Amino acid sequence: MSSFKKNAYTYSIIVALGGFVFGLDAALISGAFKFITSEFNLNDWQVGALGFGPGIGVLIALPLAAWSSNKYGRKSTLKIIAALYLVSALGSAFAPSFVTLLAARFLGGLAFSSITLAAMYIGEVAPANWRGKLVSMTQINIVIGLTAAYFINYWLLTVTNSDATWVHSLGVKEYTWRWMLGIEIVPALIWFGLLYLVPRSPAWLVYKDRSNEAKLTLAKVMPKNEIDAHIAEMLQSVTKSDQINSVGSQLKEIFSSKMTIIVIVALTMSLVQQFTGINAVLTYAPTVMEQLGLGEQAAFQQAIWIGLVSILFTVLSILLIDKVGRRPMMIWGLVWVVLSLGICAYGFGTAKYELTDEAIEEMSDIPEVTKLTKLVGKQFETDIEFKEVIKSIVGDISARDNSSVFLQKSAVLNATLILIGILSFIAAFHFSVGPIMWVLLSEIFPISLRGIAIPFFALISSTISALTQFFFPWQLANMGASSIFLFYAGIVFIGLLILAKFLPETKNLTIEEIQEKLKRK
Repeated sequence: MSSFKKNAYTYSIIVALGGFVFGLDAALISGAFKFITSEFNLNDWQVGALGFGPGIGVLIALPLAAWSSNKYGRKSTLKIIAALYLVSALGSAFAPSFVTLLAARFLGGLAFSSITLAAMYIGEVAPANWRGKLVSMTQINIVIGLTAAYFINYWLLTVTNSDATWVHSLGVKEYTWRWMLGIEIVPALIWFGLLYLVPRSPAWLVYKDRSNEAKLTLAKVMPKNEIDAHIAEMLQSVTKSDQINSVGSQLKEIFSSKMTIIVIVALTMSLVQQFTGINAVLTYAPTVMEQLGLGEQAAFQQAIWIGLVSILFTVLSILLIDKVGRRPMMIWGLVWVVLSLGICAYGFGTAKYELTDEAIEEMSDIPEVTKLTKLVGKQFETDIEFKEVIKSIVGDISARDNSSVFLQKSAVLNATLILIGILSFIAAFHFSVGPIMWVLLSEIFPISLRGIAIPFFALISSTISALTQFFFPWQLANMGASSIFLFYAGIVFIGLLILAKFLPETKNLTIEEIQEKLKRK
């Protein structure tokens, strides 16, 4: 490997570690929900608020990140973000109340703009023929972080049942969820330190009329004989955009008639990526798995498969993106997403729920469970109907705390089919719109608009993400799993039709060549 390629990969890996911390932060909470709900006696809306808290934070952070990345640079903004992750992890681990925990999660949301800044920085430091792979490294780090979180949660859940001395001395059994959320402190601190090793973005330096400094950065990632031409292309891109400086004028330029195709593509991708429901499924992975009647321990274990599948297909996407191209992987990947969500909707839609005397006897350790004998011989068509009846008999708290057991003992469904559907959906997302959206956003906007455009469309995506996470516990309790997956499939299908018409191919083109292609289109 040449020194140029080695440096490009090194800087990209360091910056993409923000994706790892993001994935860890997003998924560690998935294992903690049940413990937090029990300790603070939360309702569905409060649980949703904990999932939604980071979403609110990122909605506020993205405009600030856009301003900061243009004024102070991508590198400086990334260091601020790393510090926010660190403070959020500390606050979450030691939160004395629901309100404090929500505030800490909100603070973590301020750092979620790390993935947009990482995509922007890597897209600006990577040569054209490596850009797809290197920008996608943020996504692979996200899924590695997610998988690590699922493994950590499962391991901590397992050791809580251990009689080992260290388990008791460290308070793992009493403070399981605090250990889950506190693990993030270590990688956040490491990432913060490593960011001091990366150079400033050459595109930002050109934007700030510091071309000589930009040449020094480019000398580390490309041959000398290519630097002047690359600087000239970036200067041309900046000049063509008339050095638009204010946020308002940049947004006006983004939504001008000459940018129509770009905006259609960016807006559709931003909506579709999160209307797949991916972050609801990842954030509440053990809860989703409990709907299969697997029980708590098995649900945590199966959530690990979500992480492993995410890694496998993200790696596959990275390997193919610069060979197959962005457009075919995006279009056929979304077809795959729609089919997978349809399988999940069908599987949950054909499920039945019924209790037997044997099942009730096996749950004898649950207080007043014998009251459920009146349900023996009755069959319920939906999980909603079953949960409501259980709640009316044993009470809200018992129904909530023992929901996984009740579902495990009553569900009559094709769990294998649904599990295949969920894993297929995870695979399709991480093969297509998951990583490819960030690659395309880093390619289709000119340099002078990118600092505003990428965070702006990420803001739209994050808004949908926050809403899906907030409403998911309520939807699960009131709509049922089948209706949720069908709803997601319908919206993704509409987005698929739009992208099939307007999405261009950008493989192996410089950012400046992409601009010309889009203008011609």
